[in-house]
Amino acid sequence: MPQKVIVIGSGFAGLSAATCLARDGYAVTLLEKNSVIGGRARKFEAEGFTFDMGPSWYWMPEVFDEYFALFGKKTSDYYDLVRLDPSYSIFFGEEEVMDVPAGLDALYKMFEEYETGSGDKLKKFLSEAQYKYEVGMKEFVQKPGHSILEFADLRVVKSLFRLQMFQSMSKHVKSLFKNPKLVQLLEFPVLFLGATPSNTPALYSLMNYADMALGTWYPKGGMHKIIEGMVALAEEMGVKILADQEVQQIYVPNGHATKVITQDQEYEADIVIGGADYHHIEQHLLQPEHRRYSSQYWDKRTMAPSSLLFYLGVNKKIDRLQHHNLFFDEDFDLHAIEIYEDPKWPSKPLFYVCCSSKTDDTVAPEGCENVFVLIPLAPDLEDTEALREKYYHIVMERLERYTGENIRDAVIYKRSFAHRDFKKDYHAFKGNAYGLANTLLQTAFLKPKLKSKKVANLYYTGQLTTPGPGVPPSLISGQVVASEIRKAHKLV
Repeated sequence: MPQKVIVIGSGFAGLSAATCLARDGYAVTLLEKNSVIGGRARKFEAEGFTFDMGPSWYWMPEVFDEYFALFGKKTSDYYDLVRLDPSYSIFFGEEEVMDVPAGLDALYKMFEEYETGSGDKLKKFLSEAQYKYEVGMKEFVQKPGHSILEFADLRVVKSLFRLQMFQSMSKHVKSLFKNPKLVQLLEFPVLFLGATPSNTPALYSLMNYADMALGTWYPKGGMHKIIEGMVALAEEMGVKILADQEVQQIYVPNGHATKVITQDQEYEADIVIGGADYHHIEQHLLQPEHRRYSSQYWDKRTMAPSSLLFYLGVNKKIDRLQHHNLFFDEDFDLHAIEIYEDPKWPSKPLFYVCCSSKTDDTVAPEGCENVFVLIPLAPDLEDTEALREKYYHIVMERLERYTGENIRDAVIYKRSFAHRDFKKDYHAFKGNAYGLANTLLQTAFLKPKLKSKKVANLYYTGQLTTPGPGVPPSLISGQVVASEIRKAHKLV
C-alpha cells in the first residue's frame, strides 16, 4: 500500500509538493479550505471581468519551465506566455513617467539619459546581480535549511562576500547611481521583502537581474492559468484535490500525525504537509505539546507587508496605463519606514496598478479595463471599511490626475481586500500578504524549519519557510519538501 500524504493548502507550494510526491508513488490528497483552488493565486469572476486575486508579476520564467519539465511537460502545454514591453511604467509625477524597456540595450540607453555613465554602471551592477542569482539558484534555494552545516561548503563560504550578504541594498545601489529615479527603480523590487532597502542585504540585487535581464512576462488569461496548469498536472499524476475542506485539527498520538480532521471528515495520514499558513497550522491545528515554536517566537518574527487591494471593473479604456504601473510620486523612504520601522497606515502611500486588459482582452468586456490596485501596508494594522475607502480615494485621485481620466465614475465593479480578508481566507499571520520577511536573520537555516521537531511525519512548505516568499520560491519550496520526504519516508 502506498503511503498516504495529506497536503493542507492548494497554493503554489502545496500543489508543487503534492504533484512531486504523487509522481513518485505516494497516495496524495490535497485539502483546500476555500471553494476555489490556488491559495493567494485564486481567481474570481464578476460582471464579465476575471480577476487574479493575488500575484500579478511573472518573473524567473525558468523556475516554471524547470518545474513542468520534472514531469516531461512544458509551460506551453498549459498556458501561453507574452513578454511585456515596456516591462512596467513608473509614475514619478504628472509629467514624469519612466517606461522601463524589456531589452537590455534599450535599458542601458535609458539609464544613460537619466545619468551620464550609468549605462556602463548598470552593466556592472547586473553582472554582479547575475552571479548572485546563479549562485543563489544553484547553491541556496534547493537546500532544506535544517542546519548551518548545509552552507559550510567552501565555495559557498567564499561566495558570501561576493554575494554581498553584509552590505545593504541601499548602500550598494547608491554607490553606483546618484539619480534618485534610477535609485528608486533599482530599490523597488525589495519593497516586498520585509525591510527597508537600507536593512536588506545587497544579495537581493539578484531580483534586479530577474527583472531586467530575464524579463517580465504574462500568462495569457491571467496568473491563475498557472494554477489551472498545475492542477491539471497534479490530477494527471494522481493527486486527489478537495475544496471546501478547512482543516480543524491534526491528530497526533505518540508523536506521529495519523489523522487530519476537517469540519466534516477525517483523513488518515502517514505523512502531513502544511502548505497553508505555518503559524496557523502550528499554533492552532496542533496541541501545545506538539508545537516547535512558542507564541513569543512568532511575535518576534519580522513579517513581509500586508496590502490593501482593490479589484475594479472600469467601463472605458484608460490610455496612459501600461500593464504594470508603479506610482512613486511620493516619498519612497517614508512609505518604507511606515511599513517596516514605524508601522502605521501610510501618510502618503506609494501604490501599484495592474491593468491586465492592456495585454489580454479576455479578462474584461469589450471596451473595458480590468484594474487591480495594491497599496503595500504594514501587517497587523487596524482594518476598517472607513480606512479602505479613505485610501481608495487617496490613490484614485492621484491615478485620475496622472491619467487625465475620470475613473471613479466609470467603475462598474469594485471589491476591496486587506488584513482581515487575508486572515479570514488564508489564516495569514497578522494579516500578512507575502509571508516572512527576507531579513539577514530570517534567511536560509534561520527560517522556521520545514520539518517539525515534535511530530515525526509533519512537514511545512510555502512562504513562511525555505526558501522564502514569492511565487517562484514557493514553487521551489514544494519541491524541496517533497525531496526531504522521499529521503525520510521511502516507499517500500
